[in-house]
Amino acid sequence: MLENDLIIRAAKGEKTSRVPVWVMRQAGRVLPQYRATRARAGSFINLVTNPEMAAEVTIQPVDHFGVDAAIIFSDILVIPEAMGLPYTMDEGKGPFFPKVIEHLDDVKALQTEGIANHLHYVKEALEITLDQLQNRVPLIGFAGAPWTIFCYMIEGKGSKEFSKARRVLVSQPELAQALLEKITMATIEYAQMQINTGIHLFQLFDSWAGVLNADLYARCIMPHVEKILSHIQPQIPTTFFAKGAHFALPQMQTISANVIGLDWSINPKMAREILPNKTLQGNLDPAVLYGTDAEIIKSTHEMMDKFGNAPYIGNLGHGVYPDIDPNKLKLYIETIQNR
Repeated sequence: MLENDLIIRAAKGEKTSRVPVWVMRQAGRVLPQYRATRARAGSFINLVTNPEMAAEVTIQPVDHFGVDAAIIFSDILVIPEAMGLPYTMDEGKGPFFPKVIEHLDDVKALQTEGIANHLHYVKEALEITLDQLQNRVPLIGFAGAPWTIFCYMIEGKGSKEFSKARRVLVSQPELAQALLEKITMATIEYAQMQINTGIHLFQLFDSWAGVLNADLYARCIMPHVEKILSHIQPQIPTTFFAKGAHFALPQMQTISANVIGLDWSINPKMAREILPNKTLQGNLDPAVLYGTDAEIIKSTHEMMDKFGNAPYIGNLGHGVYPDIDPNKLKLYIETIQNR
């Protein structure tokens, strides 16, 4: 039994003694302990694929910040890699895929079976983390949503607009839907492996949802999101975080997610009106953490006031930036916990 199950109860819509909080990208980035482990690993991918080290950096923010959940240290791009599309991580530039999806035959060549076996190192990292956490806090598993993974598999790298991926979605619907379906099936197998291993909550990240218009997102993407979430939700609570997708909030009322994550551009009060039956999560702008202690405390209280009294989970509106002072992040977390 978990010693601290605040996030699980909040995700289920239950009242809690205080607001629970965790932070996206908390496993690493700001902590010197993470940088030391990362240096020992030699590369980001080596760190992701080393179960002992991945578990180590997963637990570091629990020990240092006292957050109410751990999230397994991994990468959303392990899915395309497991499907047969390997990537590299260029320091300072982000991911790069030497080969991208260009034709329907490329999609047909992708693997969707044996994903869990291929990603055995994630399972091992989960097992080690669960053992070392000793039921102190829940462990969150995650994956990238189909559209975000699609973007990288088509473009081969990060982009401001992902115009090539959007072009394929519009002009090559057969290829696009075949690829999205394969990503969806691979993600379901991956999520099920995480559930079977013992995670307590699952978050689906759609980092690039905001580059699409409302119609395309509803028609072409949301059915795949729902397919994944509806598989998971009967087993454990689910969170859906779609950055920039303010236009999709009304659709999110009916998807199989217990929790809807909000980025910093969305007013929590407005989201509460649209999503009265969902637990909300978020949503301080990470840039606020560059401010003074007084400014951080003030902004945090203002954020909490906007969420109101209904169950919610404190977080940032996206991942913490790597040059944030860890003490500023700790102040934000403690301000929520001590209110």
